[in-house]
Amino acid sequence: MYLADLTKPEIETLLSELGEPKYRAGQVWDWLNRGARPQEMTNLPATLRDKLSAIPYGGVEIERKLFSAKDGTVKYLFRLEDENLVEGVLMRYHYGNTLCLSTQIGCNMGCKFCASTLEGCVRNLRPGEMLGQIFAVERDEPAKEAGRRTVTNIVLMGSGEPLDNYDNVVAFLNRVTAQDGLRISPRNISVSTCGIVPKIAQFLQDAPHVTLSISLHAHDDETRTSMMPINKVYPIDSVIAAAKNYADKTGRRVVFEYALIRGVNASLADAEALAKKLRGILCHVNLIPLNPVPERGLDGVTRAEAEQFCAWLTERNISATVRREMGTDIEGACGQLRRRILHEIRGQN
Repeated sequence: MYLADLTKPEIETLLSELGEPKYRAGQVWDWLNRGARPQEMTNLPATLRDKLSAIPYGGVEIERKLFSAKDGTVKYLFRLEDENLVEGVLMRYHYGNTLCLSTQIGCNMGCKFCASTLEGCVRNLRPGEMLGQIFAVERDEPAKEAGRRTVTNIVLMGSGEPLDNYDNVVAFLNRVTAQDGLRISPRNISVSTCGIVPKIAQFLQDAPHVTLSISLHAHDDETRTSMMPINKVYPIDSVIAAAKNYADKTGRRVVFEYALIRGVNASLADAEALAKKLRGILCHVNLIPLNPVPERGLDGVTRAEAEQFCAWLTERNISATVRREMGTDIEGACGQLRRRILHEIRGQN
């Protein structure tokens, strides 16, 4: 049991077992949703703070921080209580600050363009560890106005496949959107998946209706399978059908992520085939000039080439934009910083 993971009913049960009055649960819950440790819970009696301090917390601390001179993006390396490391990225936009956070330590999906998966998945993150990434950033950069949050938007696009850590991710989303939780609107949250089809259908029932992002990256099974082994299990047509169902049921536009890779998926013919595949779906295509991953030997396109691909889609009535490149000077691709620091620790640099 970790204090940071507990739901309000679980806190009530815990306090009852500790011989504390039930009303204290609301106070503890309020503090936990501010990322406070037991000794910071100043409206609790010292005896209760001591009892809670004896329980493992399950928090997150900042191990390392890189600041982009280009665009103000901040890359965080977080240390967990078991000494494992995960990454997060704070990105600044005109509408607020978006935190890209991790849901697993590493990843099992094996996508060829991603550094997170190079050493597999160590373990799933618990809800409190996902929340802890938000709290760590907000401790590092407190909001400038009282009652405001530093982190206004969340994307679950860091290390890990969110739907491969299904129960913990759903628990995190329910807490982060709750009115007595962090109160971040589902409209300000995106969950990115490589396309675990049965979980997408289940997600409709279990989680707040956040924006669903699908890592597509190709328009045909052969190309997608060469980059994303999960496509052998859930072929592209089944993934697109699941995405269409999510959009139809929620009324929320699905985002298809498409990393442009030179010589693989970035030609006019690729744009034509992609537009044909997505026609009739409430969707948007987010085109990504690939951040280099040296271990994979993949080469992204130029910004001008990405804009041309975007124009080809737009001409075919597919909503599309080219994602703003952020953090390219601070190892912005998923898993790069963690992998480098692990190599330094092991003496492999």
